[in-house]
Amino acid sequence: MTTNTLLLLLLSLLIAGGLSFFQYIYKAKNKSRVGWFLAFLRFLSIFGILLLLINPIVTKNTLETVKTPLPIVVDNSSSISFLNANEKALELYKKIQSNSDLQEKFDVQSYQFSDDFELTEAFDFKGTQTNIDVVAKNLKNIYKNAIYPTVLISDGNQTSGNDYVYSFDAVNKVYPVIVGDTTTFLDFKINQLNVNKYAFHKNKFPVEAFLQYSGTKSVTADFVISQGNSVFSKQSITFSPSKKTATVNILLPADKIGLQVFKATILSKEKEKNTYNNTKNFAVEVIDQKTNIAIISAINHPDLGAMKRAIESNVQRKVTIVKSNEIKTLQDYNVLILYQPTTEFKTIFENNKVAGINTFIITGNNTDFNFLNQQQDNLNFKMSGQKEDYLSIFNGQFNLFAADNIGFENLPPLQNAFGTVTTKGAVSVLLSSKIRSIDTNSPLLAFAENQGKRAAYLLGENSWKWRLQTHVNNQSFEKYDVFIEKIIQFLASNNSKKSLVVEHESFYNSGEAIEITAQFFNKNYEFDEKARLTIAVTNTKNKQTKNYDLLKGNNSYKVNLDGLKAGSYAFTVKELNSKTTYSSNFEILDFNIEKQFVNPDVEKLTQLATQTQGKAFFTDQVDVLIKTLFENDEYKAIEKNIVTKTPLIDWIWLLVLISFLLATEWFVRKYNGLL
Repeated sequence: MTTNTLLLLLLSLLIAGGLSFFQYIYKAKNKSRVGWFLAFLRFLSIFGILLLLINPIVTKNTLETVKTPLPIVVDNSSSISFLNANEKALELYKKIQSNSDLQEKFDVQSYQFSDDFELTEAFDFKGTQTNIDVVAKNLKNIYKNAIYPTVLISDGNQTSGNDYVYSFDAVNKVYPVIVGDTTTFLDFKINQLNVNKYAFHKNKFPVEAFLQYSGTKSVTADFVISQGNSVFSKQSITFSPSKKTATVNILLPADKIGLQVFKATILSKEKEKNTYNNTKNFAVEVIDQKTNIAIISAINHPDLGAMKRAIESNVQRKVTIVKSNEIKTLQDYNVLILYQPTTEFKTIFENNKVAGINTFIITGNNTDFNFLNQQQDNLNFKMSGQKEDYLSIFNGQFNLFAADNIGFENLPPLQNAFGTVTTKGAVSVLLSSKIRSIDTNSPLLAFAENQGKRAAYLLGENSWKWRLQTHVNNQSFEKYDVFIEKIIQFLASNNSKKSLVVEHESFYNSGEAIEITAQFFNKNYEFDEKARLTIAVTNTKNKQTKNYDLLKGNNSYKVNLDGLKAGSYAFTVKELNSKTTYSSNFEILDFNIEKQFVNPDVEKLTQLATQTQGKAFFTDQVDVLIKTLFENDEYKAIEKNIVTKTPLIDWIWLLVLISFLLATEWFVRKYNGLL
């Protein structure tokens, strides 16, 4: 306490004592024991009240021992069961977790991981993916700025996520405990299949297969691709101890329209322990048309190449970049992208009035806005010769198609002429513009639909920077490319508006996220947030049906169908209020990635231990691991002095005591006739 507080407390004692003495002793005619008792009660009451007014801070020092954390992380994926190591892994975990020496030295905590990471002491080894990278990320967040060891009980066979060897902090040692039989078995494996999702009718599509062999002798195997009873390709491949991998490239005919499911198999006369990884199913959707898109420009600009790459990320699209004065006929194209139109585009606009092809107009510093005002009726431009940078604002109420916010507010600005842009008629704005922090209330990306003809407008150049920035943010162009694909899909179709729009894939691999997205619109074609959407999914083979509700997300409804077994499924999405329905089907290909392994990845786990200056252990070395952890002097408990400062006014019992003293004083006075 401070000196001032002590002086105030001393003064409070004098005041409380003086007032009590004056009232019950000095003024009393007969100095009885009752008077002294009442004086004592009044002294305590007054002093307690003064204490509350002074409110001194009470400081308390507590010594606390902080142990070094010891996370024990168990691989809960089904590959542990498939390697017959689940019982051993559980035995090892219990032995390490219950060791009294480790519990005395460390703060032992138990976790499990498969595709996700969680705190638990129960394991079922049924996870469908193995992501060791997620362990590193979560431990970094949980134990920030701490030095600690990690015990990782796993087979090391990762099926998703980044390379875990370099994901862990190098300053925190990792001690992998390798579970699974390390004996080398003869094994053939289809390591990976690369194939496009789509192919075009009467064309050929490529299949690239990466094959792997594990064994100690030279052998020959056949790689076969079949569909039902038909064999499309068969190749003989020789493996040896010095040649354990092979790459096969095959062209298959796309003779049938629709979803085509194929089976790739590697066959041999040799006996294998695991034959599940000898087969992989894959599917290709054969389509009978391709969307041709023309990017028409009178100038060269990086936007042209970025737009072409984004659109052609969907193999159903073909883009041709052509000069405005070189295009011969518009009938060859399904969509026209008019980049910074000027008077050189006059013939194109005139011909398109007859052709009726949907357009995507992109403006910029070279655009002739007076000419553009004459050629379209959706936007009116009043622009100056000054350049300006425009940032974007996402409109979450946009409802022409399902559009996700890919972080538009943080993307680089687009450059366009400074001026005023106003909309005319039915124009839907997906992105509006702002100059620095000031909203212009003008469109940046807008769409119009009149009498079956559709148009899109992007008011600014340098959208190539958007594609680059999304790659920096996500290590992939996918989000930007999907955004552009939805624009092209809107322009490539002249279908009338539907109240129920459902998006889904034609096929999924087992273990993948199976997500179906839907939008429901009211009579004014506004997104209906009160819709009640359900989906009935039926296995076409056994006719079993499962029903799910679609949950409302951001401007759409979603359902996750994870857990369905491989097979063909028909489904119907229904809006319960209006009875509107949408029906389609999809296929789940039989593939369990967790069954692809016959041995633990000793090399990778040993590399992880070396990278973090730890050490890898096998199942029969767990006692050595416990001894290593216990005798390591790097991990010592820390004794902390915790100072707790509590204001006296927070002591509720002091208020209770004051109330009790005053009540007792009143009762004694009442009893003795002093009131």
